[in-house]
Amino acid sequence: MVKMTFSPEAGEFLQKKLGNKPVLILALNDGSNKYSLQGGSCTIGANFQFVALDQADSDYQIKIDNDLGLDLYTGQAEMGFLDDSLSVGEQYGMLSLSDGSGLIDSAVGVNVYEPSKLTAEQIQNGASC
Repeated sequence: MVKMTFSPEAGEFLQKKLGNKPVLILALNDGSNKYSLQGGSCTIGANFQFVALDQADSDYQIKIDNDLGLDLYTGQAEMGFLDDSLSVGEQYGMLSLSDGSGLIDSAVGVNVYEPSKLTAEQIQNGASC
């Protein structure tokens, strides 16, 4: 079982950002998934983000037990860079993610996900996602 503990400051910071989204995932932020906001070979396994969702995502089925009582999950791809005991801290308005080996990411983002759909007309006129 994967466990995550939050410092009091990190828990307060995260709760303020989540809004009313009931599900939270810990996802890579390296261009490897639909939630990535950045990417490139230099960020593989080094950048993570919390993504707040309206409902569970079947790509993220590994439950993370946590001391905040959040409905929190991660995916198999993410577990390749993590161990089973995670901690999240906050300093200077930034979240940090650590495990038993040490600091993983000192700037974990928080993304309140709002899906958007492009119409065929938008795509034909050069819009991008």
